[in-house]
Amino acid sequence: MVESSPRQPPRRRVPGPAKPARSGGAQRRPGPGARPARRPASRPAVRTIRLGSPRPRLRMVSLALTLVLLAFVVRLLQVQGVDASTYAAKAEKNRYVGYTLAAERGGITDRNGVELATSVDAYDITADPTLFSREQLKINDGPEQAAALLAPILGQQQETIVRKLRPENKNSRYTLLARRQTPQVWKQIKDLKTALATKAEKDESTVNVLAGVLSVASSKRVYPNGDLAAGILGWVNADGKGGGGVEQQLNKALSGKDGEIRYAQSGGRQVPTVGSTETPAVPGSDVELTIDRDIQWAAQNAISEQVAKSKADRGYVIVQDTRTGQILAMANSPGFDPNDLSEASAANMGNAAVQDAYEPGSTAKVISMAAVLEEGVATPLTNVVVPNRLHRGDRLFKDDIDHPTWYLTLNGVLAKSSNIGTILATGQLGKTQKQSNRILYNYLRKFGFGSPTGLGFPGETPGILAAPNTWSTSQQYTIPFGQGVSINAMQAASVYSTVANGGVRVEPTLVRGTKGPDGQFTPAPKPKKTRVISAKTAKTLARMLESVVDDEEGTGTKARIPGYRVAGKTGTANRVDPATGRYRGYTSSFAGFAPADKPRVTVYCAIQNATSGNYFGGQICGPIYKKVMEFALKTLQVPPTGAKAAKLPVGYKP
Repeated sequence: MVESSPRQPPRRRVPGPAKPARSGGAQRRPGPGARPARRPASRPAVRTIRLGSPRPRLRMVSLALTLVLLAFVVRLLQVQGVDASTYAAKAEKNRYVGYTLAAERGGITDRNGVELATSVDAYDITADPTLFSREQLKINDGPEQAAALLAPILGQQQETIVRKLRPENKNSRYTLLARRQTPQVWKQIKDLKTALATKAEKDESTVNVLAGVLSVASSKRVYPNGDLAAGILGWVNADGKGGGGVEQQLNKALSGKDGEIRYAQSGGRQVPTVGSTETPAVPGSDVELTIDRDIQWAAQNAISEQVAKSKADRGYVIVQDTRTGQILAMANSPGFDPNDLSEASAANMGNAAVQDAYEPGSTAKVISMAAVLEEGVATPLTNVVVPNRLHRGDRLFKDDIDHPTWYLTLNGVLAKSSNIGTILATGQLGKTQKQSNRILYNYLRKFGFGSPTGLGFPGETPGILAAPNTWSTSQQYTIPFGQGVSINAMQAASVYSTVANGGVRVEPTLVRGTKGPDGQFTPAPKPKKTRVISAKTAKTLARMLESVVDDEEGTGTKARIPGYRVAGKTGTANRVDPATGRYRGYTSSFAGFAPADKPRVTVYCAIQNATSGNYFGGQICGPIYKKVMEFALKTLQVPPTGAKAAKLPVGYKP
């Protein structure tokens, strides 16, 4: 018995294609469990979609791309052709700008490394005028507001600053407000800028009127010792270049080489993400002078006191190493302070010791005596009869004082500084006066008269020495005792250093050497040496010059220094007033060296137009010589003289 399964819902079948009939045409009957036969059904119709041609779509895409490219081309033509100037102006706000990086100026020191001139950090305060315009600040009085804030800090008038911030050239991107300001000044301005910027961020009505104020790192020249050696050092002008003295003479070495920096800016500020290019500055070389600061101070103090006491126009003192020609001091009075040129007098800003030309007077007699000794026409013991008056040419000559007839040796002529005796002695140089003139002229030239000293100092005068064939009747007789010829103080000092150095003239030097940025020291070139007179003549002259100081009849007794043998010569000459060209007043002087037996130091002093008290060289310059020489000998640790001098006779009995 077969149990039937539970009734299932009939399955829905999808009609399929009819199967072919079996062979014999017989149909298979369905048996128990067989699938019921499928009903034949008709197949539904299939719709076919045919794609259109792609060409229209390609045309549309090509047209769209063409329109886009055409728009770019039109815009490019507009930017580059039509609106080029407009966009160039906008680009100016973010253009690259360049600034000079000032090289640090080299320092100047004395022979011991003591600073005489140095440079400290400073800032040039600048501004971009376009950042103060109405378009930029949205106010009409931007320059006026900025000037009101800057004027008290920079010490300038508001109107001056306004003119700089509102220049005639509207496109100007740079203006200099103030040079070489201290870091404290720039800090004040920077703090104001920061305060205004902070306030502007919180309050839209606040305008930072100092946003366009900028700074460029610079340096400021400083002279730590004030007016000490100002005539030698000179000063630096507003452009950062040497305006006088060593600062001018060695400006190229001291200045170094400026660098440059270029960077992109926007609104007056550097754009840090864009980067910059920089050429570093090369610092200047340091210069070491031959002077000794302490000796310079002693010389400057001594001459300043005497100029003030004598109510003189000016004075100078030179201290020189007799062996090397190096200048240990060169002092002028009155002077100036290079730190504050606004208070300086133009007449006092030079170096009068090499720039003033004047008649030396009796200090030049040492050259006349050198010629007489070197030519062998006389010795220190030669007798010379000196009358009270001497008639030569169209003139009547006399000495500084009236006197009876003097019976002097040649040594006595120098010791008593006799003009008449000097005329008589030099008249023996040649067979005729003209021949004597030529011989004396040659010696004056060899000692350095009429030629530059070799210092190469700015404004130096070579003096005046006319050719002997042009000497007037009076010059033939005045030049032997130092009138009718002009020199500077350095030339006068060099004469005595030549005698002290055994008759060899060494060109004076003021610079020992330079030290470059790499720290390498380069010595100055060795000075030129020239044999002027023989060592024998030089030694004889030194002994004769001792009589001027040591002998009671000498004119230089106030220059004596206990423990040292001193050689020297006084001078008192009629002075040519540079303003009128006429003789007015006197040039008082003293020149010499010590120790006389082993010379180390030469000191020369001159005072122009003393109007109060004594004006004789031995009286007002002799004490200066003594004071400065004593200080120099102690500073250089020169030992006292061992042996006493063998005195030469000043006169003789007829």
